[in-house]
Amino acid sequence: MSSPADSPDRAARQVQRRRLHRNELRLDLAIGFVIMAALIALPLLSPGRYILGQTTLLFIWGGVVINWNLVFGVAGIYSLAQMAVFLVGGYTVGLLGFYWEISLWASAWLGAILAGLVSVVIGAATLRLRGPYVMLLTLAIAVMIQKLIQSDVECFFYEGNLCYPLSGGPRGLARFGNFGFRDWLGYKNGPLGTYYLGLLLAAISTIFAFAIIKSPFGSAFRALRDNQPLAASRGINRVKYQILVFGLSGFFTGLMGVLYAGHFRVIGSNLLDFELLLFLFTMLVVGGLGTRWGPIIGAITIMVANELMKEFGEWRMVAFGAITVFFMVAFRQGIVGLVDNFWQQRGRQLFGGKK
Repeated sequence: MSSPADSPDRAARQVQRRRLHRNELRLDLAIGFVIMAALIALPLLSPGRYILGQTTLLFIWGGVVINWNLVFGVAGIYSLAQMAVFLVGGYTVGLLGFYWEISLWASAWLGAILAGLVSVVIGAATLRLRGPYVMLLTLAIAVMIQKLIQSDVECFFYEGNLCYPLSGGPRGLARFGNFGFRDWLGYKNGPLGTYYLGLLLAAISTIFAFAIIKSPFGSAFRALRDNQPLAASRGINRVKYQILVFGLSGFFTGLMGVLYAGHFRVIGSNLLDFELLLFLFTMLVVGGLGTRWGPIIGAITIMVANELMKEFGEWRMVAFGAITVFFMVAFRQGIVGLVDNFWQQRGRQLFGGKK
């Protein structure tokens, strides 16, 4: 039983937590405003089509790892099926555009919804599993989907003398349309439309992820991750929250798959290659698993590193693997974790956190 003397201390701690929460919010808004202003202004500097294209790809991969972080980092569910969900979104709009000539704008939401549903099914399949068993099952699902697409070589229909498999087979699916920015803005300015669309979707994904992490849902995810028996004793339903995090993450990951399909105008099973999975996982680990800004910082860092190491060819994947192992052993909290530790030790007094 607490004594009356404990009440002032408890109230003081609550006031301090609220103050720290406000300071975190101000810092997030300031960082977000600076990043958004810089990215909005980037095309005005005429950086060239290659830089715009790589930055658009950064938006896509950043959106993927932001939502993967909700499942893997925040909820602590070791799923490796994120790119399979991504592929569902892209293939949905690809198939609808190729066979029925449905616009990507019209089919985008269906692609995101189907990706969310597939993600929910994957989440339900892992309910009875823990740790490495989840990784094995979800990786097996991704590999199975890849092999099914690659083995699809039977003719689904003929166009003249050309034979087309249903999914495009090993060559992938193309000629399903695009977002139409070249028609609206002209050939020269067409990439600007995809760039700003990617920036918009990445910003929405980031705001959504931040809201989830700071909400009671995020607290429930972390509680289940850190101490599942204790969380269950407090009435947190694991099934409900696991299905929820898979569904929400899958929806926004599917949107990124739609953006990828519209940007490159092709979608294929190569997106399930292990090299790409390692590339994205390195972003998560380097930035900081389970942190707010970790996926963004990690995506920027690894995309820049990838450009700098282009001359190394296949050795880049070896380097990314070594970087991932190094951070998992030496800096498990990633770059953002190191900055947060410094902030907690040195920065509170600057924002009024001193008692």
